[in-house]
Amino acid sequence: MTREQFIAQLAPQAIQARREGSPLLPSVRLAQNILETGGNSIPATYNLGGYKVGSGMPNAYWRGAVVRQGTWEVYNGQNVQITAAFRAYDSVYAFYKDQDLLLQNARYAQVRSGRTPKEQAQALQDAGYATDSAYASKLVRLIVQYSLEQYDTMAEKGEEQMAKDQEQDERLTQLEEAVKRLEAAAGRLEKLQAMEAPSWAKEAAKGLAAYYDTPVGSYDFWRMLTIMYRQQHTQEDKR
Repeated sequence: MTREQFIAQLAPQAIQARREGSPLLPSVRLAQNILETGGNSIPATYNLGGYKVGSGMPNAYWRGAVVRQGTWEVYNGQNVQITAAFRAYDSVYAFYKDQDLLLQNARYAQVRSGRTPKEQAQALQDAGYATDSAYASKLVRLIVQYSLEQYDTMAEKGEEQMAKDQEQDERLTQLEEAVKRLEAAAGRLEKLQAMEAPSWAKEAAKGLAAYYDTPVGSYDFWRMLTIMYRQQHTQEDKR
């Protein structure tokens, strides 16, 4: 797998994680993936960030699987080879989501507040994510070399589009509700236009049955019929 293929395979998931609220810019995440793995293949553990087991407890994304493997750390300015326990995942997405949980820790506050790849890269180093004193500069170099900021732009545009889609969905929902209200009102109006004599008009309907030939009528029809009936009775009473 070439470095470009490595990036192309991971970029969509890095963008997705960002759109779902990840504090890490896709450019920084992809640069870190290259730096931590060599960028030639996706490890079987899907651990793309050198995430050690630490004292964390299994969660929805890391089920507790562990792999011990060799790595190197910088102590007193010297590279030291060690064997460490690393987390193993079921997928790239699971690793990204678990790493995002890690970045919610207080020590990574500056990473979360970083607005540029350079700021986030430096914040990762300052927070002690890696012992390499050149960690930030290496990340920035990879970001520039492979034009990784383009994926930040894609994620940002995606967020804007998602916001527009959500706004459009809300408008459509409001329109659908308005249509339902209109249909309900039309239904009520239709019933009023073709209703049998209501209880208050039954006496008039019976008394004046000889003057009309329909079993149904509008609300106004029954109202007028009732008025006529009452007026007729009033005149008869006066006689």
